[in-house]
Amino acid sequence: MKKYILILPAFLLWLAATHAQTMLNKDSLLKLLPSAKEDSNAVLLYIDLGQQYEGNEPETAKHYYRMAGTLSKKINFPLGIIKYITNYTYLLNLQGHYDSSLLLNLQSVELSRKIKDSLYLGKTLFNTGTSYRMLADYEKAVACYEEAKQLFNRFGNESIEAQADDILQVLYSDLHQYDKAIQLGERSVSLLRKINNPAMLGSALNNLGLSYSSQGKYEKSTPIFNEELTIATETEDKNMEQSACLNLGNNYLQLGELEKVKAFMERALALGKELDIPETVLIASKGLSFYYTHKKNFPLAKQYAEDALELSYQHDFKMQRAKVFGQLSNLAYAMQDIKLGEQYATSSEALGDSLLNETIQKNTQELEKKYETANKEMQIKKLEADKKLQELTIRQKNTLNYVLAAGAVVILLMSLLGYRNYQQKQLLQQQRINELETQQQLTATEAVMKGEEQERSRLAKDLHDGLGGMLSGIKYSFNSMKGNLIMTPENAQAFERSMDMLDSSIKEMRRVAHNMMPEALVKFGLDAALKDFCSDINQSGALQVSYQSIGMNNEMIDQTKAIGIYRIIQELINNTMKHAAAKHAIIQLSKSGDNITLTVEDDGKGFDSGLLQSAKGMGWGNIMHRVEFLKGKLDVNSQAGKGTSVLIEFGG
Repeated sequence: MKKYILILPAFLLWLAATHAQTMLNKDSLLKLLPSAKEDSNAVLLYIDLGQQYEGNEPETAKHYYRMAGTLSKKINFPLGIIKYITNYTYLLNLQGHYDSSLLLNLQSVELSRKIKDSLYLGKTLFNTGTSYRMLADYEKAVACYEEAKQLFNRFGNESIEAQADDILQVLYSDLHQYDKAIQLGERSVSLLRKINNPAMLGSALNNLGLSYSSQGKYEKSTPIFNEELTIATETEDKNMEQSACLNLGNNYLQLGELEKVKAFMERALALGKELDIPETVLIASKGLSFYYTHKKNFPLAKQYAEDALELSYQHDFKMQRAKVFGQLSNLAYAMQDIKLGEQYATSSEALGDSLLNETIQKNTQELEKKYETANKEMQIKKLEADKKLQELTIRQKNTLNYVLAAGAVVILLMSLLGYRNYQQKQLLQQQRINELETQQQLTATEAVMKGEEQERSRLAKDLHDGLGGMLSGIKYSFNSMKGNLIMTPENAQAFERSMDMLDSSIKEMRRVAHNMMPEALVKFGLDAALKDFCSDINQSGALQVSYQSIGMNNEMIDQTKAIGIYRIIQELINNTMKHAAAKHAIIQLSKSGDNITLTVEDDGKGFDSGLLQSAKGMGWGNIMHRVEFLKGKLDVNSQAGKGTSVLIEFGG
């Protein structure tokens, strides 16, 4: 149950130094309300009050922010509207209302452009980028962040720089570039310590701790979360407190310190209920269910898991629901109810497949949009060509009229022109036929490859989530049974051998599932998947593979192309292990602009590359089909005793 809570960083537009109300406390601000006039000072008063409440009473804070927005629109105060949106969307993000947050942030960007304020524009662009990031639209998020970053370079403000670094570290963490995220997070924390801003420091510490935890560095992230918790307690920020408690609970769960897990999860659960943050309540309940399962208090573990499941339905937390099903499955296996455990495992698998299908459908829709755009461009070009052809026909007819007046010579010329026109039409028709045939071949190839990858993905999930869950449940049941059985030494030895064989079966099943559809390829991209692939080959001892990537770290590659390149590399390395008798191999993947270059070399026995033209094996045929589908150029260089080098260039 590796789930963390992050504090969504936002650029809060602090009030001007001349505004005397900023330093007042909550009670003093409330006393000013009855005498407030409907002007810009009243707007800033509402904003101040909202900020006083947002850590402990978010709905009250939202009420004052809405009052600020309503008054700003009434008196035509653009900066007030921007401040209202910035603070209000911060709370919307915390509560998971990302669509509503995006709509408001886009309005603030448009308003900032209208008043031509570079500082406010940069801040609202960062907040809009955060909304896109939470909706997993990373392309638009990066565009917003890049534009904002260029605007902020004009200012030498350490507070702005620290906020920007904190927001960017979360983006890079989402993209699984944790080293870059940690570098930005450490810089943000250092600046915030320097300028002594506890609220922003707590947020930056939270997100820095998550970056370390994502790399499995729990000993490094635990003191960071503890420092965040200290700040939250001192500033009485309950939202920050619940986030720190939940993350500490997850850390101690990974470290196996179960009593600390219980303490922090119970604290996070109470705060989540008080602040009305359903996802916190859900995750804390799931964590307590895990704790009581280990303590063999199955009734209490079941109650917490069922509470979490009910919340997942109430608020449509599909991903969390799949994880709760997994916990319920583990609980059922622990209670030796294999049938119920399988039912929950099946529910978890079905929901996971549904979420995967939604992702695939979204990607498909994006591809369809790109295809429609390209199709429209082709239609425009065709219309332009038709127009030119019509103009040519008109000129030909005019020429024909002049030629008819000239006599017999003109008649001959007319015949020649008519024949030439006929040839041009024939040529155009043939070109169109060739284009349609090519398009049909590409469509058929694409359909076959997509079907193959979908089937691979389905089989991999069936093996890993279905059979894998069943084998793990059986292993858990055997381990539970072992303590209650009295066996002779010979039977105990046979039991241990059986458990070893079961472990080997589970590992082999996972290896097969991973080869069919690597999880890293879908989640983290081509570069990460190839690193895992090479690591697996090296660990097997069959071949030592060195992987080098150039210009791939920050690149997002279309999933269809990424899968195709991965399968080509997989087939080449498999051929090397089967036929080349090689000890070492090198894989180099580089990207320059829209072009990708792949080189695979080995020190094997080599072969006559001319034989490839008559090769009948499916492996080489699959490679050729994938290269052709991806519009690549293939060059194979091999000689007997001198190894093999394969170079493939893929265009944009």
